[in-house]
Amino acid sequence: MASLSFIIGIIGNIISILVFASPIKTFWWVVKKKSTENYKGVPYITTFLSTSLWTFYGIMNPDGLLVVTVNGAGAIFQLIYVILFLVYAPKDKKVKSAKLVAILDVGFLGAVIAVTLLAFHGTMRLTFVGIICAGLTIGMYASPLSVMRTVIKTKSVEYMPFLLSFFLFLNAGVWSAYALLVKDIYIGVPNAIGFILGSAQLILYLMYNNKKSAEAIEEEEEEGGGGSAHLVKGGIEMHSVEDNLNNRSLNKWKSLPKPNFSRQHSMQKIIKTLSLTPYELQSSWPLHESDIEEGNPDLP
Repeated sequence: MASLSFIIGIIGNIISILVFASPIKTFWWVVKKKSTENYKGVPYITTFLSTSLWTFYGIMNPDGLLVVTVNGAGAIFQLIYVILFLVYAPKDKKVKSAKLVAILDVGFLGAVIAVTLLAFHGTMRLTFVGIICAGLTIGMYASPLSVMRTVIKTKSVEYMPFLLSFFLFLNAGVWSAYALLVKDIYIGVPNAIGFILGSAQLILYLMYNNKKSAEAIEEEEEEGGGGSAHLVKGGIEMHSVEDNLNNRSLNKWKSLPKPNFSRQHSMQKIIKTLSLTPYELQSSWPLHESDIEEGNPDLP
């Protein structure tokens, strides 16, 4: 069991160091650009505090060699990140980050070490530091909850990197197994919670990996359907123009003077007369003088 726990602890060291080394590319870019741009220093400052406290816990624990090695390496990585951030951050961010470093990484860390060494004795020292370390680790593993909420809301894994989620899942699983073998509750509880949350992240990734966010779909619809929208709009406008022209023509026709009733009647009479047969024409003509003098309405 001791050899198995040591092997698992070595595996945990390797995975944890890979996680700690993951921001190297980011800070290489920061050094190259000589600016931190929109990056935030809070994750590195808090991780430096956590790894430092875990290193202190491993030093006090008789079986904490592997805890010391992995967290000692992590503390060195985080210290380098914090220094680079303070060097290349804008003035306003630099001041705020420096204050946070002074409060957490100097003040709080120093206070915990002083209280542990001066106020507690024996196993109580390990219990006091273990509870604080477990609380910080639970907070670290719980931090992706906001990202998980964003994934569910947008139905997209754009803001949840797969490799980071996968390595955190592996890291939590390995250290949970190590804690179970060495029977260390302070390592086991936070990593078991991290294992559960890491599993949830991977499940969400599988669910929404091939789905696009609502904003991306809307943008694609606007870009791809823009031509159709313009065609429809143009067709509506052309239809409106044609309707206006037709209405104008109709109004113009309605505005013409109406023909006199007598003229209409005369035209009807002429058409009717032209349609008569020779026999009918002969019986209707010649006109009588009485019809002309009396103004017969049937005459033109």
